[in-house]
Amino acid sequence: MPDSQAGHDRTARETTNRIAIVNGWITCNGRLVIGGTATVPWWRGTVRPAEAAAAPPAVTRFVPGRIGPGFTDDLGEVADFLVKNGKAALDHNYGLWYERRRDDHERVRRMDGDVLPPFYEQPFARSGRGTAWDGLSQYDLTKYNPWYWSRLRQFAELCDQRGLVLFHQNYFQHHLLEAGAHWADFPWRTANNINATGFPEPPPYAGDKRIFQAELFYETQHPLRRELHRAYIRQCLDNFTRCANVIQFTSAEFTGPLHFMQFWLDTISEWEQERSGSSPAQGSPLVALSATKDVQDAILADPRRNPVVDVVDFRYWWRTPKGEFAPPGGKNLAPRQFERQWRGGRPGDADLAGMAAEYRARFPGKALLCDFDTAGWAWLCAGGSLPRLPQTTEPALLQAVSRMTPSQPAKTGQWTLREPGRQWLVCLEAGAATELDLSAEPGTFRLYRVNLANGKTTAAGRLKGGTQVTLPKDNGATTVFWLVKE
Repeated sequence: MPDSQAGHDRTARETTNRIAIVNGWITCNGRLVIGGTATVPWWRGTVRPAEAAAAPPAVTRFVPGRIGPGFTDDLGEVADFLVKNGKAALDHNYGLWYERRRDDHERVRRMDGDVLPPFYEQPFARSGRGTAWDGLSQYDLTKYNPWYWSRLRQFAELCDQRGLVLFHQNYFQHHLLEAGAHWADFPWRTANNINATGFPEPPPYAGDKRIFQAELFYETQHPLRRELHRAYIRQCLDNFTRCANVIQFTSAEFTGPLHFMQFWLDTISEWEQERSGSSPAQGSPLVALSATKDVQDAILADPRRNPVVDVVDFRYWWRTPKGEFAPPGGKNLAPRQFERQWRGGRPGDADLAGMAAEYRARFPGKALLCDFDTAGWAWLCAGGSLPRLPQTTEPALLQAVSRMTPSQPAKTGQWTLREPGRQWLVCLEAGAATELDLSAEPGTFRLYRVNLANGKTTAAGRLKGGTQVTLPKDNGATTVFWLVKE
């Protein structure tokens, strides 16, 4: 078994940078968390030193005897990479296959177990029995790979120390759709485990190439698979009971059906209820609702399941000036397959701000995330968390935001945050109205202009409250102002 401590600082450090959701914001030590998200590689890699260093971080990638970028990552260096590159979170899912021979995307059974590194460790342990499609022993889906889970837990502990966030994708839908090779070595495939999972063998490759197993995988009434899913989801929760900076997601690329999302949330709720009496000090996990719009809206309208959700993630639907991209869930198509049918582009900052304003108004206690690096100042001023702001943004401003909430209703092109009686943060798009209603805010406000490139503020005069005021915005450009009551 590989050394799970490889490159990990064993020195215990006091946890001081845990995240919390406050007023619908993801915060750390009372300050808004900012920055984008780094993803992990699904497959590929090399052990040639001159090339390996170019690989992105992967917490559960393993290369025997080698530590460093492209090999078995030093977890401290992964955290350093995120900070250096302005990333607030690492979005983790398990690998598409264990070893590199499957990079050829063939579906054939390997003749032997002469596997090629780097290895993308899987959540499940090998059984030592039988032979899986990759030539190694079959998996046991009731046993979990200790190295895989300890690496994730250790990285989550580092996130607690460094003020970073781990997005933990419980599943990875890419195995279930598109190229047949995605399914070939998947641990849940009947041929690859000792658990008789009941998926058809040989796999029903469409046109001798494609695979469509999502409908069967997301079936929650199959007696054996239901219990395997339930135990696995509980393992995803058990692994991080002492880690605050983990947000649980259903699955990378999840375009699955409503009933599986309901099952996933019900399993989490059951786990939370069991632990509330035995370990109340450890708190509940942070749970993200990341799905197609129809599935998201159904869950948010469900009085039993809505309270389980802490975070709403805009990833699989969006709006642009050309319309709304909102494919339905449970249709056996991957996100990129749906997007190929769309001609309206991806959302900009203002588009995302409109979505944020709508959902923060409807669900003010839930934090909002999105998977788009265009989410900047407008997204922030409409109520969106993890905005892609400059890392040099003034700490005092980020601390102030955590006390504000979106001011409703938003005007066209004008996005505002407000702490009544104390302060405002206003984002004006090019062409937006410059009037701000301070009729309910008597007194004098100091006006600061925010530099969008570096997040620094400069004094821009004073404004008299108790009436409607005009902000001195730049012509033809987005402008952000911070108003602070004297």
